[in-house]
Amino acid sequence: MTLLALTMITKNEEKNLPVCLESVKKLVDEIIIVDTGSTDNTKHIALHYGAKVYDFEWNNDFSAARNYALSKSTSDWNLVLDADEKIINWDSDRLEKFKSNPFAIGRIKIISSFVQNNEKRLSQDFISRLLPKGVFFTGKIHEQIDSNFPRMDLPIEVFHTGYLSTDKSERNLQLLLLEVEKSPQNPYILYQLGRQFRTDKQIDTANIYFAKAYNHINRDEKYAVDLIVNYLYTLIYIKQYHEALEIIVNERDWLTKSPDFHFVCGIFYMNYVLVDPRHNLSYLKNIEKSYLNCLAIQQNGWEEIVIGTSSFLAAYNLGVFYETTGNLIKAKEFYQLAANDSYKPAFNRLDLLNKY
Repeated sequence: MTLLALTMITKNEEKNLPVCLESVKKLVDEIIIVDTGSTDNTKHIALHYGAKVYDFEWNNDFSAARNYALSKSTSDWNLVLDADEKIINWDSDRLEKFKSNPFAIGRIKIISSFVQNNEKRLSQDFISRLLPKGVFFTGKIHEQIDSNFPRMDLPIEVFHTGYLSTDKSERNLQLLLLEVEKSPQNPYILYQLGRQFRTDKQIDTANIYFAKAYNHINRDEKYAVDLIVNYLYTLIYIKQYHEALEIIVNERDWLTKSPDFHFVCGIFYMNYVLVDPRHNLSYLKNIEKSYLNCLAIQQNGWEEIVIGTSSFLAAYNLGVFYETTGNLIKAKEFYQLAANDSYKPAFNRLDLLNKY
């Protein structure tokens, strides 16, 4: 039987670490914690859970710290987690079958909580986190696996709360700018800079980096869909509608199975009609079509990035569309469809409509 280690880097994680380690302690054979300068009880908590704890002087390089943790592992495989993550689903049988091949990288599903439109929402993505011994990271931030081994999706799910609980924007931005100095045309770094500036609400600057990243991708990148969707949201926000429409036309064949793409298209067409109804009214039907596309590809499309874009969020927006255009019967139908997924705003609209 192959051995599995948890490897993690920490700094002042006393609030998150117990939940993380409690979720994983029975699933791994050893726990490696590399601490980069905690002044709280992080290291004491790690020791309580039987971890091997090492100190590492922080040098603004996530890969260096993670690789140091990997070097301390004595196991055949290494599971990489952060302290603000916890295991919520784990299929031991399928994992053992996967570990029989030491020449592959395991991708696990990370479900993250974030705030959008003043609502708490969830996003999901498969990220490479299960590594065979001898595989390491590269890159100062948003580090990547330095290996050509094939990636395989695994039945492991992790819940991540970090986007809600901490603000690491200043640190992340500093490191990303250092990376882009070294690789000014690296689309992944440009994409991450766009995301960081969008998170910081520097939308015009985010748009610059998304545009640069977009012009350098070849569309087989794992992040390409998220890049294009984020780029479109940014263009809508700064009202560059003609640029957004050009991207939609250029990418719709490739992204025909992406619910997130169709969802942002629905938002685009709504804004495009409202900004100039006299000239753009012919696009009104595209709002309805976009959200119907989201629902139609729920079973046969690509996995959604933001949870709900192929179900309750699309259904709710269809309800709003039909209510706004005076079709209250259809509005109730789609509000009810969203309510079936326990989406609270849909209940509120149904309550109001049922009073009339």
